Amino acid sequence: MALVKEKKAQIIKASRLHDADTGSPEVQVALLTEKIAKLSDHLKLHKKDNHSRRGLLQMVNKRRRLLAYLKRKDEERYAQVVEKLDLSK
Repeated sequence: MALVKEKKAQIIKASRLHDADTGSPEVQVALLTEKIAKLSDHLKLHKKDNHSRRGLLQMVNKRRRLLAYLKRKDEERYAQVVEKLDLSK
């Protein structure tokens, strides 16, 4: 379920604001989006895996809170993230 180290580094590199950036909201949202996609695929096969479903809901809510924070702080960066990750907001 976890992201492979190379895939995670690739996502961070694509989403970062500067060279040493690993924790900005943009990076966090991009990583969460990838994890959500992988877990959604898992749950399509394993419909009764309620423990993983709870984790999925937690990730979706964390991403929602990060996006709300970003929208409140900087509307332009929020719009870029939503467009880049193709999120429906």
